[in-house]
Amino acid sequence: MRTRQLADGFFLFLCDMFKDKVVWITGASSGIGEAIAVAFDKAGAKLVLSARNEEKLNALKESLEHSSSHLVVPLDLEHSSNFKELVTKVVDHYGRIDILVNNGGISQRSEVHETSLEVDRRIMEINYFGNIALAKAVLPVFRAQKDGHFLVISSISGKFGFFLRSAYSASKHALHGFYESLYLEEEKNNIRVTIACPGKINTPISMNAVTGTGEKHGKMDHNQSTGMPAEECARQLLNAVEQNKIEVLIGNKEIKAVTLKRLAPKLFWKVIKKQSAT
Repeated sequence: MRTRQLADGFFLFLCDMFKDKVVWITGASSGIGEAIAVAFDKAGAKLVLSARNEEKLNALKESLEHSSSHLVVPLDLEHSSNFKELVTKVVDHYGRIDILVNNGGISQRSEVHETSLEVDRRIMEINYFGNIALAKAVLPVFRAQKDGHFLVISSISGKFGFFLRSAYSASKHALHGFYESLYLEEEKNNIRVTIACPGKINTPISMNAVTGTGEKHGKMDHNQSTGMPAEECARQLLNAVEQNKIEVLIGNKEIKAVTLKRLAPKLFWKVIKKQSAT
């Protein structure tokens, strides 16, 4: 009961910040993206819900408290040629875009020696090129408004490499370089960036991860099943946006590895080698 009261109070507080803001969320059909959608809906935002599965997006929209305020816009991060048209559709509908949550992506479960170059390229196309293609399509809107916020869902794997994650980790590292540069260039236009690095979060991301041949991993990893609830991750993400944090680490004890790598790299490598890949 106490937890529910704290959660309700949190969203009432955020209503002042996010009420009627137009928030575009990719990867909204499941996992962290779905939890973010629920959180922003509770905070009174107007949502653009995007992913490949239109049926799931419509079901999510109808389940939200303020469903009539939201818009479903299916997109595929692997095919970005229509992103400018989708941005025009959103702006025509709402008149503006306030926050782009670039959350969509795909994970990996394969060692380097068994991963085809085609799989490496596909992961980079979805997680990096698709991500920044949408950001570049939205950026002119933010610049014209002299206001906007990119919330980028990276990963703790964007801070250091890890077993079975070579291409995934590379794609997340690339996002940091891109968005840190964008932040420095566009701060003068009141455009803000928050790069979020979730650790172990309880989502089905491992189920949809690809193997070295491109097939689905199809397993719920222990690291995901025992991870932080997606709802708590979303709460921390909204809080990071409200506070205009440039970077935020979200998770349990695993996020301490980022600090360990920076302060005691030799110890970090000893510790990280003993961690389970799944």
